[in-house]
Amino acid sequence: MSSPLRAYIELTKPRLSLLVWMTTLGGYFMAPHGTTPLRLVATLLGTMLVVGGANAMNQVYEREVDGLMRRTRGRPLPSGRLWAKPAGAFGVMIAAAGVALLVTVVNPLSGGLGAAGFILYVFVYTPLKRLSSLCTLVGAIPGAIPPLIGWAAAVGTLDRTAWNLFGILFLWQMPHFLAIARLFREDYRRGGMAMIGIEDDDGPRAYRQMVIYSAALIPMSLGLTQIGVVGTFYFVGALMVGAGFLAAAINALRQDNRAADRVAFLYSLAYLPILLTAMLLDRHLL
Repeated sequence: MSSPLRAYIELTKPRLSLLVWMTTLGGYFMAPHGTTPLRLVATLLGTMLVVGGANAMNQVYEREVDGLMRRTRGRPLPSGRLWAKPAGAFGVMIAAAGVALLVTVVNPLSGGLGAAGFILYVFVYTPLKRLSSLCTLVGAIPGAIPPLIGWAAAVGTLDRTAWNLFGILFLWQMPHFLAIARLFREDYRRGGMAMIGIEDDDGPRAYRQMVIYSAALIPMSLGLTQIGVVGTFYFVGALMVGAGFLAAAINALRQDNRAADRVAFLYSLAYLPILLTAMLLDRHLL
């Protein structure tokens, strides 16, 4: 693969896009639907393009900050492998193509959700990261939109189950991002970020919020059983994995060290695939 092509692919943050695919698929297959394979492919491709464009624009706006932080200074823009203007044009172009694909091949609601997520992520969340600790809360909103896109693609509307899925993703992101903030706090301080948990005396506040959001995630995830879209298998799985996530957050609060932060972060990465797997197994196979 040529170096410029590799750099443009890096702009889209493929690993993050994989997570978005997973949650979009979760929303799609949780919905009652009888859509065609073409619509599913268009949903995944359109969402990938929108998210990739948002990630590219995020790196364009944060190129100077990325150059100050050890873990991001090798990205295409701060490393000098790409220039800002073509990178920005690339981000806007693929995001617009993704929205157009969703609107024309899938339905207007899914395209509107994709556009809303792009706008919130690029023009609200990204600048807010250097201004206010509310950025984490705001950033969780576009991060929770993909399952809504998947659901809307399948049925063309949003109902209580779709919003329950949104709530799960929203709450999950908070302890996930807080664990990241604690792990990389020196880097974030070096970049001038205003995130919760990056100051040395801000640990207790960040850990308390990790515990609160992890605790709130349990009833939110179990809400799907109250609606009646999943049964006992999912209930038990969601309860167990949610309790484990809460235990990891409580341990981070008590220990206040990098080892506990890393455990909480790794558990947050494992939580979502486990929950989605239990959800889809219960919905379609049990």
